[in-house]
Amino acid sequence: MSSSLKFSPRTIFDEDHDRFREMVRTFIEREAAPHFERWEDAKIVDRSFYEAAGEQGLLLFAAPAELGGPDVDDFRFNAILDEEFGRAGMSSAGLGLALQNDVLGPYFLELTNDEQRRRWVPGLVAGTSIAAIAMTEPGTGSDLSGIRTRATLDGDHYVLNGAKTFISSGQNADLVVVAARTSDHPHRGLTLLVVEAGMEGFERGRNLDKLGLRGQDTSELSFTDVRVPVSNRLGDEGAGFLSLVRNLPQERMSLAVTAVACSVGMLEWTLDYVNERQAFGQSIGSFQNTRFTLSELATEVEIAQTFVDSCLSELVAKTLTPVKAAKAKWWTTELQNRVAAQCLQLHGGYGFMMEYPIARAYADARIQTIYGGTTEIMKEIIGRDLGL
Repeated sequence: MSSSLKFSPRTIFDEDHDRFREMVRTFIEREAAPHFERWEDAKIVDRSFYEAAGEQGLLLFAAPAELGGPDVDDFRFNAILDEEFGRAGMSSAGLGLALQNDVLGPYFLELTNDEQRRRWVPGLVAGTSIAAIAMTEPGTGSDLSGIRTRATLDGDHYVLNGAKTFISSGQNADLVVVAARTSDHPHRGLTLLVVEAGMEGFERGRNLDKLGLRGQDTSELSFTDVRVPVSNRLGDEGAGFLSLVRNLPQERMSLAVTAVACSVGMLEWTLDYVNERQAFGQSIGSFQNTRFTLSELATEVEIAQTFVDSCLSELVAKTLTPVKAAKAKWWTTELQNRVAAQCLQLHGGYGFMMEYPIARAYADARIQTIYGGTTEIMKEIIGRDLGL
């Protein structure tokens, strides 16, 4: 038996979205589920998974048809893909696609010139090319002004030196968007360069051993006198900070969407478990504590879903503000962690066993309040908007 939460009908999707959701569920059952445990053990997803996603039309939805893309500029399709992987408990596989679509897509579609788009976008759409973004450094996380990786112009090339860490898709990536310092100005001194696999001096470090999201390869990257052609620069020199900040609301909505979907999945698994598990001659779902706990969580998750749907509508309409995205990101990811902790508790000792999906979901949830901007940074953004 599989429980289904009785939430109010969502009104932001139409029949095309509903058909797409069914297709995504079939894709997950066919292309992800049979391999997921192996990917988790190997700490990396097969490259063929991206190619399968490309064949199904699941990558870079807004890419124009002449470059092989679906040519659909509607983030609700992105959201459905994120939701279905989250609800299925396969966030580490879905994260790679979300990075390609929600995070990297805008850089390669909006900051590139015609030549760059022709060179890079078809491979990203097909899944034969995988992208990553390299901002975080060993001593710099949320504070982009502290980036020390430096690119020095030398003729028609930049000479790139520095190191990055916690880079998702770092092992698989063919194209790495690197935030590098081209002057000492804290914000106007950042430039985005696309480093390609095989460039001399570009090295991948170890595939990091993470608490959760284990199937998503996350790496240290180093750059030693890497000569990057000026033709690989995204946007203008010195415009990197503004380019990074411009896409953050969409990136944060991607995380918020995933957080709510993961919470829904955890609640459904837990409802199944407490209805089946017996203690003291009755199901543990019949205990008042269980009913009250799940009642509270179901209420909070439905409230979060309603707010996130409102944000999604604004994102599609291009009216979503960074402040509202920050509210969605911190609230939903903190909620995801509360849901994970309390649902695991209701599983008892079995919740501590990795054979139960709640254990993996508990570990996967922990990073959500950290990457994409920590909860504390989100509250700073909101606080400043309040005039504090």
